[in-house]
Amino acid sequence: MPETVIDHADELLRVEQLSAGWGDSTVIEDIAFTLRPGSGMALLGRNGVGKSSLLATLMGLTRRHRGSIRMLGRELCHLPAHARAHAGLGWVPQERDIFASLSVEENLRVVARPGAWNLQRVWRSFPRLHERRRNLGNQLSGGEQQMLALARALMLNPRLLLLDEPLEGLAPLIAQELLASIADMRREASIAVILVEQHARQILPLTDHALVLERGRVAHHGPSAALAADQQLLERLLGVGGN
Repeated sequence: MPETVIDHADELLRVEQLSAGWGDSTVIEDIAFTLRPGSGMALLGRNGVGKSSLLATLMGLTRRHRGSIRMLGRELCHLPAHARAHAGLGWVPQERDIFASLSVEENLRVVARPGAWNLQRVWRSFPRLHERRRNLGNQLSGGEQQMLALARALMLNPRLLLLDEPLEGLAPLIAQELLASIADMRREASIAVILVEQHARQILPLTDHALVLERGRVAHHGPSAALAADQQLLERLLGVGGN
């Protein structure tokens, strides 16, 4: 499937012919897409099709077999994960990986880098975290831990934020609160987002375009609004109603 054509002068990320996996196995194959600064992409697909592996590959955590990952024209493929973070990639994994023995505020301060996202901005965007700023990471609920993981990634002041299943296991009310925080973040900042989520209908309104994987390959790439409006396509690609 041809990738969406974007003027190279207006690109944040360009992925070309990317194939990668774990060990000798290939999980994603011939992935290609581009991302503008400040734009949002929903990364969708059924379980086990390679969505999380694609995010891990962007962060340099898998074995790349071939292909290219360029951010603002700079090739990232030979950089380790920490260098990619310094280049502007932020990642919130499914496991959250917050520091359980540090307070909320310490979790944020320990990763902070100069930029628009500082403690004051985090407190405004996540008032629940401000209320619990002295609580240890292991004293937070699952939803609060997810908020902290997102806020901590923002404290790195990334250009591109990778969110892997941020709503997994959350109560509906907390999930809606987190979705509202992501929507506010996208409105207020020029951070681009790639968002993996099983519940497609919840995240398509937050993104500009959607990429659907099937057996590790791109099965669909187009505007999020068009996919959300096409019930038959959602059912074919993702199952009943696209969740």
